[in-house]
Amino acid sequence: MRTYFKPLHTLILAGALSTLAGYSMAQPFPGAGPGAGPAAHGQAMGMHDPATMQARMGQRLAEIKAKLKLTPAQEAAWTTYTEAIKPSPRATLQTSMAAVHAELSKLPTPERLDRMRVLHAERVAEMTARMDQRAQATKTFYAVLSADQKKVFDEQFELAFRGHGGHGMGRADGMHGRHPG
Repeated sequence: MRTYFKPLHTLILAGALSTLAGYSMAQPFPGAGPGAGPAAHGQAMGMHDPATMQARMGQRLAEIKAKLKLTPAQEAAWTTYTEAIKPSPRATLQTSMAAVHAELSKLPTPERLDRMRVLHAERVAEMTARMDQRAQATKTFYAVLSADQKKVFDEQFELAFRGHGGHGMGRADGMHGRHPG
């Protein structure tokens, strides 16, 4: 890849990382028991617990902040940035999804498909808006970094993407959510 594309590539990855970090907070619907499939398995492994995910994200951000060696003048930009990339609250989504499922179950199949298409388009628009917000916050923060700090920032977000298949602030060894072997 040519070097003049690296900053743009990094910002796109950082924006995607921030967005995906928010979606990793999702939980299965109430009543998802042991046989409920992959979402329940992830929950049992502590992968989708909001408190656990929040703690992991906080820890990862603290590590990045320490590596960046921010100056006092950059502290406000860091705070603004970390507030902007925080995951969206998911509690209301769970409640609204239960209502949507109840609504959909009452519709005949053709109408249900039409309604699902509208709901999907709305969700994609919300995700895009949130990704745009996080990308802009990343660009704004990135602009206050020195050249050396930008290099560290780029490396940290590249590690997160390489280690977790592009799905958030995962481990650099690629073992997040996977069994060794």
